[in-house]
Amino acid sequence: MAIIIIVFMALMSLDVFSPGLSAGQIAIGLFMHNIPMLILLVVLLISWKYEIVGGIAFILAGLTYIIVLFMNQFEWYKVAWAVQLSGPAFFVGIMFLLGWFKKRKITKIDSSV
Repeated sequence: MAIIIIVFMALMSLDVFSPGLSAGQIAIGLFMHNIPMLILLVVLLISWKYEIVGGIAFILAGLTYIIVLFMNQFEWYKVAWAVQLSGPAFFVGIMFLLGWFKKRKITKIDSSV
């Protein structure tokens, strides 16, 4: 699911292509639009080893998106945007946290035996 979120974010960055822009402007635009995606990709790679990192980071990413989205003016259509991107991020974060809790519980049981 995290990979799907990251690919979706990368796909949305393709709106930078427009007539009249030079190759350099397009490259800079793609890089700027893909910074959050690159950060989440690094977080995902770390999270496969340390689930707590993914749990916290994806939930914070969802919260950050909601805060940035509604910083200016509240519009009802932005609620759909928030649900579409933050909802899956929250889900992934919760799944990472559940995996971490389960692994932690198994480790406690093994160490007490």
